[in-house]
Amino acid sequence: MQELTHEEQTRILIIDDDDIFAQVLERAFQRRGYETARASNEKEALELTQELEPDYITLDLKLEGSSGLTLLPQLLEASSLSKIVVLTGYSSIATAVEAIKLGAINYLCKPADADEVLAALNKQAGDPETPLAEQPMSVNRLTWEHIQKVLHEHEGNISATARALGMHRRTLQRKLQKRPVKR
Repeated sequence: MQELTHEEQTRILIIDDDDIFAQVLERAFQRRGYETARASNEKEALELTQELEPDYITLDLKLEGSSGLTLLPQLLEASSLSKIVVLTGYSSIATAVEAIKLGAINYLCKPADADEVLAALNKQAGDPETPLAEQPMSVNRLTWEHIQKVLHEHEGNISATARALGMHRRTLQRKLQKRPVKR
C-alpha cells in the first residue's frame, strides 16, 4: 500500500460547505506539507477538480443545495485517478453503501480530523478483523436508517418519502435536520 508522503506534494481537494470545518482540515493538511484547495459547492468542486486533478478529495455528503452522492461520479469523471473519502455528520448505512458503490474509497463520520482522513485515504483494502457491534442498533438509530433508505429510494424527494413513510412532510424535514443518534 502506498503511503501518503508530504514530499510528493500530494494535492488534496476539500469539498465542504461548513467553512470552519474545511478551514481546520485545510490547515491541518498544509501543516503536514500537502497542497490543498477548498470548494464549498458543486460548481466550485467540479471546476477545481478539472483544474487541479487532485490526488485525493474529501467530499461532504450533505452540501447546501446538493448531495455528495450525485457529485461523486462527476468528480471521478473529471479526475478518474482521484481517491475520494466521503465525510458526513449525517451517516447512514444506505449512504455509506451508495458512496462506496459510486466510487468512494472510504466513508467517515464527522467530526473527523486530518489523521483519520489520511488513514482512510491510505486504507484501501477491507479489514476482516473489524470488530462486530456488541449490541444491535437502538430503535432511534433504526428509525434514522429506515428514513435514509426510503429517502434514497425516492431520490431525495422529501414529499414522496413522507408519503411512503406515512408522515407529514414537515415532521420528516424536522427529523432530517437532526443529527443521527450514534447507536
